[in-house]
Amino acid sequence: MDREEGLDASPGGAADLGEPQVSDPKDPEEPPMQKPPGSPLVLPHTLQELLSKDTVQVQLIPEKKGLFLKHVEYEVSSKRFRCSVYRRYNDFVVFHEMLLQKFPYRMVPGLPPKRMLGADREFIETRRRALKRFINLVARHPPFSEDVLLKFFLSFSGSDVQNKLRELVQGVGDEFMICKFAMQAKEYLPTDIQIQFAASRELIRNIYNSFYKLRDRTERIASRAVDNASDLLLFGKELSALGSDTTPLPSWAALNHSAWGSLKQALKGLSVEFAMLADKAVQQGKQEENDVVEKLNLFLDLLQSYKDLCERHEKGVLHKHQRALHKYSLMKKQMMSATVQNKEPESVEQLESRIVEQENAILTMEQRNYFSLYCLHQETQLVHIYLPLTSHILGAFVNSQIQGHKEMSKVWNELKPKLSCLFAGSNDVLMLPLSAQEDNFLPS
Repeated sequence: MDREEGLDASPGGAADLGEPQVSDPKDPEEPPMQKPPGSPLVLPHTLQELLSKDTVQVQLIPEKKGLFLKHVEYEVSSKRFRCSVYRRYNDFVVFHEMLLQKFPYRMVPGLPPKRMLGADREFIETRRRALKRFINLVARHPPFSEDVLLKFFLSFSGSDVQNKLRELVQGVGDEFMICKFAMQAKEYLPTDIQIQFAASRELIRNIYNSFYKLRDRTERIASRAVDNASDLLLFGKELSALGSDTTPLPSWAALNHSAWGSLKQALKGLSVEFAMLADKAVQQGKQEENDVVEKLNLFLDLLQSYKDLCERHEKGVLHKHQRALHKYSLMKKQMMSATVQNKEPESVEQLESRIVEQENAILTMEQRNYFSLYCLHQETQLVHIYLPLTSHILGAFVNSQIQGHKEMSKVWNELKPKLSCLFAGSNDVLMLPLSAQEDNFLPS
């Protein structure tokens, strides 16, 4: 059972973080960057406000068999829009593509990979969880949450969802074309934006690497709890099998013929407690999987989307801007060469026209580059707004360990008196400390 609702009510998530900074200044004497009140560059949200935007559940519904393949379908339920719709994986893919097309300078979380053949139950459940993380991050992202694409995806129950999603984006243009601040983005950016960008990228990379390792350790801890449950259950079954043994007892096997019978009866009864211990261990493993591992995966998905955004910025608009500048430089050289060589006026005019066009292209690229940095600045703030989530995750991990060990300890303590009664006359031995028992059982 998923417990994402518990995350929404986290007391730590409600803390007001004020104005998140892109990165801490390296020089302690340098004052932090201040922005004027009401600046569109600053995100005025708290973690609790983001989490309360929506909670979306993604549940697997029974498989539908097509002509050749089985189709996995999901029921997607939005708390905000108070409706449920049915979506297939490919619907998520098109929705993801349209988000990237409309918001290329924002953190668009990735989707789990598609698997055509051999999709077992474990793979399908892993993908369901990943789709749920994806849609919740999108539904809580400030620009996405107010966009028609999200509302359509979460509320439209008609047919042909994929083509209608494409129609919503067709001819509209990306965020740069429709944002009223796009042309003035440079005015809102700090002068050292490139330095801040590099520092922020390095910081997020380090945070991601550390939490990736923490997630792997937590997965192993949760897995060990389930393995421990299996071992405890088998231990109890073995005791039960021993207590149910019907092999006749030879008359010369022991002077006290009742000892074996009493021992068997006691051992058989112990299997109940070991079954309870196994159940507690399974519960702890599942709780850590839902409350800790899954929330760590959500946080890692967010950080990965930031890393992807940084890469898109460098390989996309920044690269295109540099190429446009290089092309412009070559054209200027050609123009100078043509002027020196006194070429035909017509060819010079053509060069001048091309240079003007290139100057316009460079201006557009430059504006897009600054708008991309503007969005990156906001997305960096968004990551920092999400950082208190880690406190909730670690708190859930500690609570899971405390509660799990407490419940296990209670069953172990209930088991102890039964162990002391295995042999009616041997309490003096069984109740001694371990070291004293060793002194009694081992020859000096």
